Amino acid sequence: MGSSAPVQTMSGGCLCGAVRFTAAPANRHVDACHCSMCRKWSAGPFFARDCTDTLKVEDSTDLGVYRSSDWAERLFCKRCGSVLFYRLVEKNTHFASAEAFDDRDGYVFTTQIFTDEKPDYYDFANKTRNMTGAEVFAAFAPPDAAHGQE
Repeated sequence: MGSSAPVQTMSGGCLCGAVRFTAAPANRHVDACHCSMCRKWSAGPFFARDCTDTLKVEDSTDLGVYRSSDWAERLFCKRCGSVLFYRLVEKNTHFASAEAFDDRDGYVFTTQIFTDEKPDYYDFANKTRNMTGAEVFAAFAPPDAAHGQE
């Protein structure tokens, strides 16, 4: 997922407002993950912004955590079910749902990952960097991660 100068600290939250957060995303890039787990979790591709380790949740009482693999978690609101964050545990790196931010102006759709798992029933017209699952694991996964588990 891309990088450039960081943007300012931004706020966001879930649909019902129970989970609020701030983060300073690495840039205005939006990336899409087409892996089968993200699609099942979010009912489509997961559109995310790279927040590195800057994400701060105001009150985690209603924040649910699902450990989806040995090295990643998926976080959501326990009240309304909003899909909020994907977290790489070892690096404490968060990818926040692009739509969870209050201000969505100036987004640029830059990268699609797990394109080899994307179903045939949709395509995006945007010109993006496209990465297969193998390319994603080679670039981002811890050396001992089991491939095929996002």
